[in-house]
Amino acid sequence: MYFVEWLTWLAYIDPKEERDAFERQHKKVQREVLYESDDQEMLESAKRPACNTPKSRGPVYVYNKQILEIRCGMWEDKRGLISILSLALIAYSLVNIATALEDIIFLSGLLLNYNGEPYGEQLLMASFFLTMGLGTLSLYLKFGLRFTRFEMFTSRHLLIRFNRTTQQVYLHRPTYCGGIVTLPWHGVTCSGSDKKYAAAGSLGLPLDLMWQPSYAGALHPELVHVGKAVNNFTELQAEWEFIRRFMDEGPEGLPRPHITSHFPWPWQAFTPQFEGLTRYFRTSSRITKIGLLLISPAFLIIGTGHWLSLMLCWKPRWPKIIREAGLPGKPVPPLTTLEDYPPAIQERLRENAYLWAARPGKRPERKKRTSTRKPKTEVETSTLEKDISCATDHSC
Repeated sequence: MYFVEWLTWLAYIDPKEERDAFERQHKKVQREVLYESDDQEMLESAKRPACNTPKSRGPVYVYNKQILEIRCGMWEDKRGLISILSLALIAYSLVNIATALEDIIFLSGLLLNYNGEPYGEQLLMASFFLTMGLGTLSLYLKFGLRFTRFEMFTSRHLLIRFNRTTQQVYLHRPTYCGGIVTLPWHGVTCSGSDKKYAAAGSLGLPLDLMWQPSYAGALHPELVHVGKAVNNFTELQAEWEFIRRFMDEGPEGLPRPHITSHFPWPWQAFTPQFEGLTRYFRTSSRITKIGLLLISPAFLIIGTGHWLSLMLCWKPRWPKIIREAGLPGKPVPPLTTLEDYPPAIQERLRENAYLWAARPGKRPERKKRTSTRKPKTEVETSTLEKDISCATDHSC
């Protein structure tokens, strides 16, 4: 669930030596160049109305005159597979350790009342199962637990909170994904503001919100995937327009969204698997629908893992200063800056700042492609016309 956010954060704090080595091995990979004019154009587009039918598809957890809180994060619907694999490894380790303990208890009893019975087989089995159990568990704790925490033993959801009073946006993420961040509303850009900023087709992807480094405050951009995966660009526009109107104009006139509980109900685990696929299912062929029916047990397994993941996580909780932000007499949370991170992280963010910095000025216009072929002379042109007429008349 947090896999994309984790990879993004690793890209921001990647050591320069490793990045340079990667770029030397992959010379064909080119970074997209962003100009200041591009930033300004995206900001202006985000301030304009996107459509006339604002609607939030959620999940929305808090909605009132001051606060709008929505689920965020990429691949929330794919959550569950890591949970199943993790629980299988944990169960395998515990079963082996339990089996070894039974043999150890038997050997202990045999040692106290030894009457010459053979014990070599029990000693061998106890050693084998104990080695397999502890070995698997230690390898899992060393290498696998970090991936398990993308779905288990962590916050139940990634959250984004919009506060109209403070005109700020708050991101709730684990520390290994960048931590809790406070951002200014006026610096946001969006994939739903214009079709040229959205991914091709916008199918199966949620709404993207981005803050460039000049507004994010920590020398790197902040990218957030908000709400459910969409079926088309129209749903993307409606979701963005709902958020924009709430922050700029207020909740008056907006359709009240359905409020989702943080309690891990079973349907919250099974329905997300079909987010962004409604249009695909509706227009697919009969053979495709039969194929989907045949693999439906896989959806059931993933959904079960999703539910286990929700139950083994805890409800995310905001810091007190963010919970009270906007209330009378309460302080306004400070915007996140580079100094909010540990010294080692600050140093890496400074080293990589050039990767995300926009070039000054306006993007140069593309030069029109001109032919390098020399124009034909009058003699060559007349000779060519004569050859064509001769080939047509067959008389030359």
